Amino acid sequence: MSPVHQDRSADAAVAALESLPAPGAAEPSGVAVGFVPGRTLPFGVEVRRQLKRRRTQFTLGFMVLLPIILAIAFAVGDGDGGGGRSGSTRASIVDLAQNGAGNFAMVTMIFSASFLLIVVISLFFGDTIASEASWSSLRYLLAMPVPRMRLVRQKVLVAGALSILAILLLPVTAMILGGILYGFGPLSTPVGDQLDFAATVFRLGVVVVFMILQLSWVAGLAFLLSVSTDAPLGAVGGAVLLTILSQILDQIDALGDIRNFLPTHYSFAWTGTLSDPIRWDDMVRGSFAGVAYALIFFGLGILKFRRKDITS
Repeated sequence: MSPVHQDRSADAAVAALESLPAPGAAEPSGVAVGFVPGRTLPFGVEVRRQLKRRRTQFTLGFMVLLPIILAIAFAVGDGDGGGGRSGSTRASIVDLAQNGAGNFAMVTMIFSASFLLIVVISLFFGDTIASEASWSSLRYLLAMPVPRMRLVRQKVLVAGALSILAILLLPVTAMILGGILYGFGPLSTPVGDQLDFAATVFRLGVVVVFMILQLSWVAGLAFLLSVSTDAPLGAVGGAVLLTILSQILDQIDALGDIRNFLPTHYSFAWTGTLSDPIRWDDMVRGSFAGVAYALIFFGLGILKFRRKDITS
């Protein structure tokens, strides 16, 4: 081919276009022959893509690092906690954590359940759609085309898998580290009962399952905010702030029975695993409330995304 432009880059572009294969056959609807919507955006591809992101690596890494930080703090901290009643309470928590692997894992969950896990779940779900919109890649994903509902499903599944992995990493790391530092002795409950290692692992499993179910409402709320804004930080921050607001309202006794309908009212119902026998009543209520709110928020988010103008 003889040059057609004095600009060599233009000649290279023309040559590249001429070397492209002929367009493939298309169905009457315009869809390429052999196109299968169910094969777009595979789960494994999206997982690998998310795992390569710095925020995912830092988040999962911090879930492993937190028990180490707590162990160092317990080792170098002042045992009397500064004196006074509050100091003796902190000292008792530290003493309880150092009784064995199970106690250390339970105390780690106490320190992280009210805020850290909420931030982690909000981060993974609040970043799902909003990040793609902020990068201007959402319109290209849907124009590939990836069906809208499949895009939502794959994004939610990956965010859920990463959230569950983060929730699991925390007690597992704490259990292993606690065993190395304090031994794998029996779990000591606040009332003085002793539970063997098998019972401890079972109860930690119950705690993890409860937290996954109860905090599902945070995932739904973050997802709803994610499809409502193009700013990932706004979706994540909004979910965290609304959760804190619910926690504050739950502390106001004047609200009476209204507090029972707040999604955070049963946040610490998992402490029922520390009694013998396990207190299931509040955990069942908390799980049901969390899943119910999650279904509402996810439903609203899906409805909004189906009508969302991705070109705006």
